Amino acid sequence: MRDGAEFDTIRALMARWGDLAVDIGDDAAVLAPSADGTRVVSVDACVEDVHFRRAWISAREVGVRAAVAALSDLAAMGARAEYVLIAFVIPEAWREQLSDVADGMGAVIREAGARIVGGNLSRGAVFSITTTVIGRARRVVSRSGAREGDLVVVTGLLGGPGAAIQAWTAGENPTVWSRGRFAAPAPRWAEGEALAAAGATAMIDLSDGLSGDARHLAAASGVRLLLDAARVPAGPGIAPEVAMQSGEEYELLACLPASAYEALQSRWETCSARPLTVVGVVGAGHDAAGSADAESRRGFDHFASPKFTR
Repeated sequence: MRDGAEFDTIRALMARWGDLAVDIGDDAAVLAPSADGTRVVSVDACVEDVHFRRAWISAREVGVRAAVAALSDLAAMGARAEYVLIAFVIPEAWREQLSDVADGMGAVIREAGARIVGGNLSRGAVFSITTTVIGRARRVVSRSGAREGDLVVVTGLLGGPGAAIQAWTAGENPTVWSRGRFAAPAPRWAEGEALAAAGATAMIDLSDGLSGDARHLAAASGVRLLLDAARVPAGPGIAPEVAMQSGEEYELLACLPASAYEALQSRWETCSARPLTVVGVVGAGHDAAGSADAESRRGFDHFASPKFTR
């Protein structure tokens, strides 16, 4: 790479990532073929004042969240990540903090066992990160296979990110638990693989909230998801409606036959330290409406304003 501020920034990022960044410098990345699984690819954007506010979290946590958001999409398909490409739009005010962002992304990508193989830099008015992830799955699970009679299950405890946003927008400090769920989420690799291997018929990660993502899955599968708000596993001090609407959880929502759930539940503790909770059942029809009222079924919409109203 030649001299110049852009290429100096690329060199600085590569130095920050060390052996995570491989074969960077060509116009495109060349990936090894996969003989033991199906290739799965996704892309996700993280935009300042849309997905986070700078006053709420550190630059390193911004990087963590950006990486997790993209990698979680692979976990939702039952896949593991292999390769990552990262595109930054960098305002001048973010130049000195980019190394901290890179550290946060690098920590998540290293833990995932993936490698950074390319990306792009651009100057712009609003800081953003667009992350492309490429992985492999032994059994791919889409959103479109849910069948009438399947159980609807969710991993983990919900509501932390939504509660943190509520506190910040009210001028208060969130609890340690809810802030941690917003600032330091993690992809549910093991859980996604376990659900896929157990025979999950459909799966999605909770980025737009349980209520919103249930509607996405229901629409894709042509069914109704009958959710019971009383069963939703809310975090400490979290109201049920917050747990239903809270986005950017990066837990997994899945559908699977009752027999498959029973077999999986008997060995779930060997797969995950987080609970696996039945929150409903798949019904016939073409609507995602469940037992909760209309407001609690509302999910996150990227084009609604303002963003931070969960």
